Amino acid sequence: MKSSMRAKLEHLDARLAELNTILMQEDSAKDMDVYRKLTREHADISTVVEQFGLYKKAEADAKAASEMRLDPEMKDFADEEEKDAQARMAELEKSLQTLLLPKDEDDGRNIFLEIRAGTGGDESALFAADLLRMYSRFAERQGWKTEIVSQAESDLGGYKEVIVRLAGNDVYAKMKFESGGHRVQRVPQTETQGRIHTSACTVAVMPEVDEIESVKINPAEIRIDTFRASGAGGQHINKTDSAVRITHLPTGIVVECQDDRSQHRNKDQAMKVLVSRIMDAQRHAQQQEQAQTRKSLVGSGDRSDRIRTYNFPQGRITDHRINLTLYKIDAMMDGDIGDLLNALAAEHQAELLAAMGDA
Repeated sequence: MKSSMRAKLEHLDARLAELNTILMQEDSAKDMDVYRKLTREHADISTVVEQFGLYKKAEADAKAASEMRLDPEMKDFADEEEKDAQARMAELEKSLQTLLLPKDEDDGRNIFLEIRAGTGGDESALFAADLLRMYSRFAERQGWKTEIVSQAESDLGGYKEVIVRLAGNDVYAKMKFESGGHRVQRVPQTETQGRIHTSACTVAVMPEVDEIESVKINPAEIRIDTFRASGAGGQHINKTDSAVRITHLPTGIVVECQDDRSQHRNKDQAMKVLVSRIMDAQRHAQQQEQAQTRKSLVGSGDRSDRIRTYNFPQGRITDHRINLTLYKIDAMMDGDIGDLLNALAAEHQAELLAAMGDA
């Protein structure tokens, strides 16, 4: 084990002992915000320290077996014991490396999922609807809540743009690698000659901010317009100016929300999406800066990147970032995308481990 890794583990061991003392004090629960923060830290550290304890036990066993070898009659037994202890040490070191990987503070957040039709006209809009169904069915499998925030339908029943809020456990952790360009190859419904067309959509995954107030937006830098909602929505939706459009003047980001009859709720939802888009733009800028120093195996999340191809004639989906092709397109379009998302997460973890090894 590298000395830097061991020093970090020793520090966490000492910190856990310190937390145990603090949390046992009678007044530790007076400030609930501080108390919750300390208990979360305690939970995060406990597993690491427990594994480190097992590593030190295996290390002590290996040392004892080595010393036992001095007795000729115990040599064979000592060799076997040392071999077993070293195998446990190697396995535990891998586990500890994974546990020490930097945590993404957004992993536990809900998300706004934005799907936009790109090249391909009506076929692209229909594919956007297919992607929405795919993600919605996956969300159902995870027990997540799905809520359409904003939608602009196309003439043939697809979406020019649709924004959905997904809420549940570890939504961003599972969905964060979906940002990028999604390409589809198939015979469109409108194609009379049976020719295969290529269309594309872009997907953006934006973690939801807990509190809008945590992101400072100057009221003078936004313009809020209200207008009469259009499209399906029941007999009352078009009778009042309930739809809201918010423009962030410095960035030019525009968000519309008209799916609720209440102008107030539409405004609140639009503000949440606006804040998430601004933070996503800032995160993207940081990723571009980091990409200049190291290559990301799972992509930067740039929405101009072509990350995946859906080839219907061949029944396959290929993720170009990790060169993974799966021949079960029907099941995956029905929401069975867990294997693909897990593979992306595993590749990202491998990259982080490699970076830790180089440090």
